[in-house]
Amino acid sequence: MSDIATFYVGDRVVYPAHGVGQIMGEESQLIGGLEISVFVISFVKEKMTLRIPVKRAAATGLRQLSSDNEVQKVMSILQGKPKSSKGMWSRRAQEYEGKINSGDITSIAEVVRDLHKNVDDPERSYSERVIYESAFNRLASELAAVGNIESASASERISEILKDKYAA
Repeated sequence: MSDIATFYVGDRVVYPAHGVGQIMGEESQLIGGLEISVFVISFVKEKMTLRIPVKRAAATGLRQLSSDNEVQKVMSILQGKPKSSKGMWSRRAQEYEGKINSGDITSIAEVVRDLHKNVDDPERSYSERVIYESAFNRLASELAAVGNIESASASERISEILKDKYAA
């Protein structure tokens, strides 16, 4: 089964390591003497363009935006109880980075939920802040794309959900 027909020029897609982008075109490139068809994906926020071989798009982790059901699952994850943080920070940081770079929206939501509890702690480490912001921004950008809203509105929505959970 081929994944070539899965993606089309104009589609907004998620690439695991970079988040939400848009397929701007398909072009042929000569690589090592072989002509390969590639998707040209633009990531406006990162000011970056990525080229991915069409035949390897799914294998690289490229995927469509999340469905409404997945977004609902994310909302319940954000409202859930944070996983207790035991063990060495370096190991947990690695686990969080892995979840963010997996591109899986539910895993990213778990990172946001688990790290939000210390969001206002002045003693929080720089690396924890960076990981939290990375996950938060990745989540907000996908929710914005799915809901066809501004990223700032998606960020506010996430913040409200997290705030309401801790206010309760």
